[in-house]
Amino acid sequence: MQKLPRSIFISHGGGPLPLLGDERHHEMLVCLKDLAAAIPRPDAIVVVSAHWEEKRPTITAARNPSLIYDYSGFPAESYEIKYPCVGEPALADEIFHLFTARYIDAGLDEERGLDHGAFVPLKNMYPEADSPCVQVSLVDTLDPSTHIEVGRALGSLHKRNVVVIGSGFSFHNVRAFFAPDGSEGDRLNEAFEEWLQAACSGSHYSEEQRYELLARWSDAPGARYCHPREEHLLPLHVCYGLARSPCTKRMELTIMNKKSSMYVW
Repeated sequence: MQKLPRSIFISHGGGPLPLLGDERHHEMLVCLKDLAAAIPRPDAIVVVSAHWEEKRPTITAARNPSLIYDYSGFPAESYEIKYPCVGEPALADEIFHLFTARYIDAGLDEERGLDHGAFVPLKNMYPEADSPCVQVSLVDTLDPSTHIEVGRALGSLHKRNVVVIGSGFSFHNVRAFFAPDGSEGDRLNEAFEEWLQAACSGSHYSEEQRYELLARWSDAPGARYCHPREEHLLPLHVCYGLARSPCTKRMELTIMNKKSSMYVW
């Protein structure tokens, strides 16, 4: 039987659009469905979403998490989306202790629900909502090395048949999504994607070199065009930190007319 991946970085698209029939998300929807169908069903899911930042890594500990519709300007139906998965306070507590064991100051939040970085892709991947879900925040310093270390602390979760999903976007320049297509923007988009794929999958790098590449991601070609602010890239750092190895699979696709990618470890 195929093993459950240790971690998966997904590009989650624009707000609730993937669930509203937006054609620019067709490849993304197919990719996520195929990915979920190809791997064993996890006993629980841990999501690190680009849409939650705290001063320290914080874990949702609600038994029945609500949904946070953290977007605006979309049709009324987007505020009626349901994803009735349960939480798992015991897993949240375990994650808390994994952090403290590595001297990472962490917190538990028994009130916060799941934001759209979690429930939008999960509704597509696991529509039955039958796997418990816990969410972990980013750290608001947005330091890449910090997030690699956060991932390292989560390294033992795979022994519990738990998968960590980093939910972000390999391209996240909001203005560029709505700007006219241009050769310079397309060139920068493609250059960063090529760099990211090489950094995550290149077997010729040592893990020290890969760590350094991802820690200094903003030096990559096209980096700040693709990520004026880095919160949508950092879930990838968590996923890498958990595995500390080249990715086992990468998926190249187009989302909202931009080159994008997903990675499995």
